[in-house]
Amino acid sequence: MGELRKRVVSTSRNLVVAQSGGPSAVINNTLRGIIEAAREFPQIGTVLGAAHGVEGILKEVLLDLSAQPAEEVAQLRTTPAAGSIGTCRYKLKREQQEDYERVLAVFAAHQVGYFLYIGGNDSMDTAHKIAQLARDRAQELVAVGVPKTIDNDVGDSEFRLIDHTPGYGSAAKYWMHMVQNANEENAGSCTADPVLVMQAMGRKIGFIPAAARLADPGRELPLLIYLAERSCPLAQLADQVNDRLRERGRAMVVISEGFDVGSLGEVKDRFGHVSYSSSRATVAQVLVNYLNEVGLANMGAARANVPGTDQRHAIAYASTVDLDEAYRCGQKAVELAAAGESGYMATIVRGAGREYTVRYDRVPLEEVANSERAFPPNWIAPCGCDVTDEFVRYAMPLVGEEMVSLPLVGGRQRLARLRPIHAERRLPPYVPQADRR
Repeated sequence: MGELRKRVVSTSRNLVVAQSGGPSAVINNTLRGIIEAAREFPQIGTVLGAAHGVEGILKEVLLDLSAQPAEEVAQLRTTPAAGSIGTCRYKLKREQQEDYERVLAVFAAHQVGYFLYIGGNDSMDTAHKIAQLARDRAQELVAVGVPKTIDNDVGDSEFRLIDHTPGYGSAAKYWMHMVQNANEENAGSCTADPVLVMQAMGRKIGFIPAAARLADPGRELPLLIYLAERSCPLAQLADQVNDRLRERGRAMVVISEGFDVGSLGEVKDRFGHVSYSSSRATVAQVLVNYLNEVGLANMGAARANVPGTDQRHAIAYASTVDLDEAYRCGQKAVELAAAGESGYMATIVRGAGREYTVRYDRVPLEEVANSERAFPPNWIAPCGCDVTDEFVRYAMPLVGEEMVSLPLVGGRQRLARLRPIHAERRLPPYVPQADRR
């Protein structure tokens, strides 16, 4: 592997950056970090953005990011989601050899010597495979992974490979504020609607619903938190809700979208992941229906609140800490690429001590691709409906102490608008293997 990780590109070569999976509030600041850092390295030529991730590479749709006005690049900091260059849920599977060959052909046609892939575990696996294939073909290519996921499931459960991923801090901050605001609503309307059920993203890992506790670290609110990792029968959950009603007169429930309440008519994406927002029912509605059917300890009804993709793109609730770290991860990835460090992912390592500090390092892509973080069981309270203070100490620094300042024009948010300047196509048209009928 030493040969793979020390491939030095001999002359100035271009760089392709692509994104995969669900976007986040801060993903464009990672992109900004890449564009701006690349200017400092003479061995890196033009920075090209693949439109809609690896699909843009396969279809040879490459946006010239180096030709964009500096003002628009700067606006990427507070432009959420992935509208700038797009993302995808197209997975390069091992048997899709034609797709892999096409990727290398496009890179060769555009003198690409550097490939940066922003994404989660699946993206890191793809970057690793492309790096290996380029090495086997003696093609000058440095492939580097850039971490991104609001779920915080990239890495390992010991937090050795990466402490947290860019995107999670902002999703956590969103839920911190949503629970604070929902508490005001619930406290005011509890005589008619004593129970409010809120569904949080997180197919099978509980970092996002757990962040609800950040709204109430002193445990003063009538808040119950249910993670997908600690399932329980609906009857037991209803008993816990009714106990809270008897104690406090009202209850707020934050529950993972992946909590087991039976079949929801699940719909899966191309990665094979359940897309709960596309399913025929929601966990929150199933729970609300059940609570209202069995009856509440107090007069009134349970109600559901199911936020959607705003959990991951609400830039007004973005963490300033998350924004800065996302940018630095982009910078670090470029530094690794320029140094010929192929086969690595840029990473965030937390410093020791009570004061929150981080440093930026690297980990092998093969380790990240073959590892998936789980929510630590000891961070789930013994009752099964809360998280521990240890989780609060871990997550609280990630949300920051400030609100992001958004640029406005005429009262509307000023968003980055990249110009449609594309690299000239040099290869015949291509239909990705998974799209063929």
